[in-house]
Amino acid sequence: MENFTGASGCGKSTIIQLIERFYDVTHGKLLVHDKDIKELHLQWYRSQMGIVNQEPILFDLSIRENIAYGDHSRYVPINEIIEAAEKANIHKFIQTLPQGYETNVGSNGTQLSGGEKQRICIARALVNNPKVLLFDEPTSSLDAENEKQTLEQIQGNCTKIIITHRLSTLQNADLICFLQHGRIVESGTHNELLNKGGFYSKLYRIHSN
Repeated sequence: MENFTGASGCGKSTIIQLIERFYDVTHGKLLVHDKDIKELHLQWYRSQMGIVNQEPILFDLSIRENIAYGDHSRYVPINEIIEAAEKANIHKFIQTLPQGYETNVGSNGTQLSGGEKQRICIARALVNNPKVLLFDEPTSSLDAENEKQTLEQIQGNCTKIIITHRLSTLQNADLICFLQHGRIVESGTHNELLNKGGFYSKLYRIHSN
């Protein structure tokens, strides 16, 4: 798992958009497994990714249909939808609803809280078993405990790239990159960056007090 953190406007979300290939780099190359992403078939490339943005977008459909939309190339059976919901830490909540997975979420999820919408969007990203998961502030509406449980349950053989301001999200990451003014100024594990006593360490100590 790789995390990017830093101040607002420093370029964190731009990195996600470049990886998604919403636009191309103007200098250098963006490589995936040593291949320039410009050389990869765009539809195939994007089909390998699951994306969860800070602002969750849901359709005026059932919870089941919203999750299944993560893989609209096929009919997604309910057992796979439940499995994705369990990983996203939303299955137990869905079970408490009178209509369960057939509950309509309303226009853009108006029947749900922000955290519930985010976790349904995470389940939607997981249902396709992506090779890469891109999270742009995916748990900003969750409290710290729910965030911890949700991210810990998202396991599997995939690369997770998470953009976040919340430092509690970062501690188990394989690599943390701290951005400032569009550049990576520090990188390493949580403990390595604390021992450096640099930008990350100062920010962590401020948040811990």
